[in-house]
Amino acid sequence: MPLIVVPTPVGNMEDITLRALRVLREADIIACEDTRRTKKILSRYNIRTPLISCHAFNERERAETLLERLGRGETVALVSDAGTPGISDPGFEMIRRAREADFVIDVLPGATAFVPALLLSGFPPQPFFFEGFLPKKRGERRRRIEYFRALEGCGLLYLSPHGAESVVIDLIDILGDREAALVREISKIFQESISGTLSTILGRIRDGSVRGEMVLVLGPAAAGECPPGPGWEDEAGRLCADGLTDREVVKKVSEEYGIAKNTVKRFLHCKERDQGVS
Repeated sequence: MPLIVVPTPVGNMEDITLRALRVLREADIIACEDTRRTKKILSRYNIRTPLISCHAFNERERAETLLERLGRGETVALVSDAGTPGISDPGFEMIRRAREADFVIDVLPGATAFVPALLLSGFPPQPFFFEGFLPKKRGERRRRIEYFRALEGCGLLYLSPHGAESVVIDLIDILGDREAALVREISKIFQESISGTLSTILGRIRDGSVRGEMVLVLGPAAAGECPPGPGWEDEAGRLCADGLTDREVVKKVSEEYGIAKNTVKRFLHCKERDQGVS
C-alpha cells in the first residue's frame, strides 16, 4: 500500500482539502511531526486514525518502522505541523527511503506558505527561486546569499521570529537595499504583507511590530545590478596592505564574511590591475 504525503493548513484550519481529510481518515497510521498539533486537526474533523511521531530528530529511525508497516500492506499518511512535508519540514528522508524500497508514493496538492507570499508580494512570479531557511551559521549563510546575486527573478526565504534581523542585515550587506516584501502569519487572522525595501523591513523587525512565521520575498535585481557587499572589500585591502599573500587574504575574507572565494579573487585581480594602470 502507498505512502501518501498530505499537506495540512499553514494557518486557517479550513485550508485542507476534502481528499486530504479522506486520506487521513482511511489511513492505517499517520506519521506526524508533533502529535499534539496533529491531534487538533484530527479532532476538528472527528478523525481517529492512530498517530506516530516522525520529526527532525527521529526521522531516520522512524523510517524503518514505517517501511515495515508499508511492507505489511498498510497505508501510511505523512504530515508535518503545517504545509507540505519535505519542503522545509521533516518528511524528505521518509519519502526518499520509500522510493528506494519501491513503495507506491502519492503527494496530495495543498497548503504551502511560499506560493501565497509570492503572489501577495506583487513581484513578477516567474521565474522565482525558493530557498527556504538559510543556514544559521553566519559564514555559511553569507556564502549562500552571495549565490543570489546571479539569480534572475524573485527569491523566497522563510524567516524564523528569532533570527530574522540577522538574516536581513546580511541580505542588505551582500545584495544591497533591494525591493522586498515580508508576508507574515499567512492564512491567519493577523496576516500582513509589508512592501518596501530590505531596510524598511529591517526597521519593522527591529521595532517589534512583526511577529510569527514569515516569508521574505526578494524582488528581482535591477538590470545590471551587482551590489557591493560593504566591509569585506575594505578588509581585503587592509590585509593586502599588511603584507598578506592573495591566498591568505582570500581565505581570511571568505571565512569571516561568507564571501565566495572567486569573488574575493576577482576583487584582488581588479585592484592589482587598477594599481598597475595608475
